[in-house]
Amino acid sequence: MTALPADRSELGNEPLPSELSQPTGTHRQWRNLIGVTLGNGLEVFDWTCYAVFAPFFARQLFEPGDATSALLSTLVVFGVGFAIRPFGGVLFGWMADRFGRKSSLLAAVGCASVGMLLIGLTPTYASVGAFAGVVLLFARLLQGLAHTGEVAAAYTYVAEEAPPARRGLWSSTIYVSGFLAIMAATVMGALLTTALDTEQMNQWGWRIPFLLGAGLGLITIVLRRGMGESHAFVAAKTSPAPPKTSVSANLWAHRAAGARVFGLMASVTAMFYAWAVSGPAWAISIAGIHPTSALWAGVVALAISTLALPLLGALSDRIGRRRSFYIYGIGVALTAFPLDRLAHQGPWQFGIAMTIALVLFAFVASILPAVLAELFPTGVRAAGIAIPYALSAVVFGGTTPYLLQWTARADLSYLFTAYLALSALLGAVLMRFTPETSGTSLYTEPALSTNPTQETE
Repeated sequence: MTALPADRSELGNEPLPSELSQPTGTHRQWRNLIGVTLGNGLEVFDWTCYAVFAPFFARQLFEPGDATSALLSTLVVFGVGFAIRPFGGVLFGWMADRFGRKSSLLAAVGCASVGMLLIGLTPTYASVGAFAGVVLLFARLLQGLAHTGEVAAAYTYVAEEAPPARRGLWSSTIYVSGFLAIMAATVMGALLTTALDTEQMNQWGWRIPFLLGAGLGLITIVLRRGMGESHAFVAAKTSPAPPKTSVSANLWAHRAAGARVFGLMASVTAMFYAWAVSGPAWAISIAGIHPTSALWAGVVALAISTLALPLLGALSDRIGRRRSFYIYGIGVALTAFPLDRLAHQGPWQFGIAMTIALVLFAFVASILPAVLAELFPTGVRAAGIAIPYALSAVVFGGTTPYLLQWTARADLSYLFTAYLALSALLGAVLMRFTPETSGTSLYTEPALSTNPTQETE
């Protein structure tokens, strides 16, 4: 593979569309990047808080007589929140492609903030009975609707704003914000379990992060209102308008790219939710590790992998997206069973296992926004990402926490470990038959090559 250009001057002498459509500057870029990443982090913070604090609020919102049943009920609700994601993909993807990335980003963070507020204020089972579960379910559906819109618009926006030769590095900021959000939720869990006793955590301590998240949502809305629209979207809107077609027609025309999005997300989603989101909760409830020790071990693992993200994103700009996926897929397949055994041994062993798993995951997490955006043209990019992403999340994301807990309690955890290994390999196989797209322009329509060995020239 030929090395990619190291700077803008090597990409050619003609100005990019972004240079023609809007003024650029460091201040504008940072403001927009902060607005996008803060909202993305807020969405991840919410979903992580649910996973981290589920053991504490399960018996507050469901039948308290059976602790295991109550916990599994909260995980079922977690999974149901994924079921509405395809509808969110259609709605917010269409909005982003029709009215702009900014409008979709604003609507998504608004829905997420309301959902967090509802969870923070949900009445207990003791006070309203089964209605507590109904309120929780409604909040999760609202957040599930918003999450796909947030992901598609954020992925698209960052990829479209990035210089072509630095798109991997810029894309890594999405998961940097996500990992920092997971760390924030995990640190909050560790601090609360240290400062409060079990009774206080069960009664009201678990509400604090959701109420805090709702407040941060208001700040994010203010920041996003001041963002500019992405350069590629502006350039597309100022170009001669192509014939209007429906969302379904556009998606069908780019069905090969959509199928790749579904498959690539299938290869990473279970890994993300198993280790990054549900890892500490698994360590507490299954491995028998003390909550504070498990949560702090998770914080250290997340901190190390967060530092790795921009380095690996920049690496992909040099070696290409496909090789990053190869390292991830083969690495997870080889280490899945050893890491599972190591994680059972104690707090620091769990921390080491989680660190290795997340650094492997960082090889693809750092480049996902770039990889997915590079598969579609501007006019269908957000919807093209959102809908197959949401469908994949329903199948492989919403079921992960439940499967992780259920297989462990049934002494079948080896099946789940094999599932992670095989799904990771799927990503490597798919990338083997996907053209290398690093460094390509997002202002021209991508063409999926029939030659699976095509490399960037």
